[in-house]
Amino acid sequence: MTHRRNFLKSAAAILSGNVITSRSNGHDINKRAKRGLERIGIQLFSIPRLAEKDFSGTMRMLSQIGYKEIEFFGPYSFSSSEDKERWKGVAPSVGFSGSGFFGLTAKEVKKILDDNGLAAPSMHTGADSLNNAMGGLAEAAQVLRTKYVTLPSAPSQTDLDGYKRQADDFNRVGAQAKKQGIRFAYHNHGNGLKAIDGTIPFDLILERTDPDLVFFEMDIYWMTAGGADVCAYLDKYPGRFPLMHVKDMAKDVRFSGDGSDPSQWIELFPYLENAGEGVLDLEKILSHAKRSGVEHFIVERDLAPDPEEDLKKSFSYLKGVELKG
Repeated sequence: MTHRRNFLKSAAAILSGNVITSRSNGHDINKRAKRGLERIGIQLFSIPRLAEKDFSGTMRMLSQIGYKEIEFFGPYSFSSSEDKERWKGVAPSVGFSGSGFFGLTAKEVKKILDDNGLAAPSMHTGADSLNNAMGGLAEAAQVLRTKYVTLPSAPSQTDLDGYKRQADDFNRVGAQAKKQGIRFAYHNHGNGLKAIDGTIPFDLILERTDPDLVFFEMDIYWMTAGGADVCAYLDKYPGRFPLMHVKDMAKDVRFSGDGSDPSQWIELFPYLENAGEGVLDLEKILSHAKRSGVEHFIVERDLAPDPEEDLKKSFSYLKGVELKG
């Protein structure tokens, strides 16, 4: 139990450290149904110990289950010193030391992925690396043919001016990424969903950022925990969410506050569930997601009691789910 608590705290520390300072589409949900998602991915933070112990064998296992895409998490050998030092501080308590490419080079990783029919559309990375090591990120992304470098979380701001500055920061980073031939994406961790002076900060970020420079990764669990209507966002902002984290909730839960404090994330970790085994209406959400333009559906099942079996269950459900429209 002590180890589990340490893991949860460290996981929150990793996420909270990865920050940048600073129309309905009118489709009818009752259209002809289609069975299952064609390509399903996995965020490697779901299985870090397996990947550290035997990366090649883990990729083979994922391929045999049927997964087609991989999402990495940093830091990497080319990440900024700040991001690397932050990781060193939390690695001992999470039970594994590897991250990024788990001691391999980008070329070695690419060969293993190719051998197993896997692609890597996204890499999570810390904010300091986005600001100070974009060249290294881009070089690795080009080797792996990765399209998105993705920020896992950003801090809540105290007022709307703070969120405006944050959106401007995102535009700046997005422009730097575009110059390098890649795309910047932001994974909202559920904060910024409570109104300030009548405005939802996350809406402000979506409206203020350039669609050609800033993309988004929708996490249906954390957005729901923040009180957001996931389907409404997908419908209102088609094309803005090319990436999606898919997971389920054991029961309908919400943040105890505004979702800005990592301790509020920790409280909800025990309610994470395999896709299709919880209370979220995934059939509806995924149907809206397909119509909205989501391209990459990535399973994220943190702290799975039985990683291989749990990933099989999520894959099986997503491969057979009925999609409408």
